[in-house]
Formats: sequence, C-alpha cells, structure tokens
Amino acid sequence: MADESNEKLSREHRPEVIRERLTKPAKENLASDMVLGGIDGCVTTFAVVSGVVGAGFSPIVALVLGFANLLADGFSMAVSNYESIKTQGEFIKSLRDQEQEHIKKIPEGEREEIRQIFKNKGFSGETLEKIVDTISADQQLWIDTMLIEEHGVQKTHRNPVKAAIATFTSFVLVGSVPLIPFMISGLEQSGQFTFSACLAALMFFSIGALKSRFFAKPVFLAGISTLFTGGVAASLAFLVGYVLREIFGIVAM
Repeated sequence: MADESNEKLSREHRPEVIRERLTKPAKENLASDMVLGGIDGCVTTFAVVSGVVGAGFSPIVALVLGFANLLADGFSMAVSNYESIKTQGEFIKSLRDQEQEHIKKIPEGEREEIRQIFKNKGFSGETLEKIVDTISADQQLWIDTMLIEEHGVQKTHRNPVKAAIATFTSFVLVGSVPLIPFMISGLEQSGQFTFSACLAALMFFSIGALKSRFFAKPVFLAGISTLFTGGVAASLAFLVGYVLREIFGIVAM
C-alpha cells in the first residue's frame, strides 16, 4: 500500500505533470461551506426541536418552527457567506489597485520592498538582485508577489455565488433530517424526539467523518468531535426550554 502511494506521488510530481497542473486554475474548495452549512442547519433545527420538546409543546409546533427556522436561517447564512466572500474579494481588489498605483508612482520604493522581502528569506548578492529584477519586470507578478508577501492574501478569488448555494443547500438538506420523525403521526412525542435525536447524531457524526476525508483527520475522532459540538448545542436548547417551562408554568400541549 505504501509503495503504491509513493508511486502515485512520484507520477504526480513528474515535470510534465507539474507543468500541466500549474497551468490550470486552482480548484475552488466548497467543502468548508458545505460542512459549515450542514452543521449549522442540523444544530438549528434540532435545537428548535429540543427547545420545543423541553418546553412541552406539541410536535406540530416543532415541525412549524423547525421548517421556518430552517429556511430563514439557511437563507440568512447563505447571504452572510456571500457577503463575506464578496467583501474579501473587494478588499483584495483594493489592495491590488493600491499596489499598482504605488508601482506606477514610486517603482524604486516598491522594488526595495521586494528586495527586503526576499532578503529576509535568506537571499543576498547577485541572486537577490536577479530575483528583484525578474519580479519587477512583470507587473502582474510584481503585484501578486506583494499581495502574498506583504499583505498575506491570496491572489485567487472565491466565487461568492457558488459558496452561498453550497451553504444554503447543505443547510436545508442536513437541517431537515431531524424534522422527519415529527412528520410521522403514528409515533408518540417521546419516540419522535428520540428518533430525531438519533438522526441528528448520525448527521453530526457523518459530517465530521466527511470533513476528515477533506482534511486528512481520523474519521472516528472527527465524527465524535462534531457530534459533541452539536450535542452540546441541542442540550442547551432543551435545558432552556425546560427551565422556561418551569419558570412560567407552561402547560404541555
């Protein structure tokens, strides 16, 4: 198995393969948007379910509030993610415009910044000057280098529309799962809640396990970690509902 893995790595790092890979645009990773949307969707709906059950309300209340929160919060989260990524893109563009203006007005000052940056990386003498000359000969490369080295931002932009769609879709799909038992009229409320809790736990664990595939983490530990996070949120919601029911004397419906 190890030999196969090493052979695959060797093939991926042949000069012609590397050359072809670097000519392609970087793939946009929507995994973080989907994981975030899925976790938040499941937490949102199961927290509503837990709060409703803890307060002693009827299953229909859990269903109505659950779907209302699912759609409203999913849309809100998608819009927030869209605006966040769009703002980041606008920020990077403003930095790019700023660096372009500086290169036009004070090129020697910008060359000195390049020189200082690569000097701090250990280059000196003719090698350092050659690096400065090479980078400053290409304005696009010059600006990209300043964005990464001086401002610490990547030159690539994420697509805010794709990110928003991924967030909303995973939020609604995963978030709707804990509500399924409340659509089954033949179950008692305790059975509906238990079934819902099991489904929510399965979703939390599955999201954590899926996340581990993207970020090379142990499947079981990643699943348990996400399950614990969701469980704490749901427990707090149930506790709040129960405490408020006792304080205000809410009669179970």
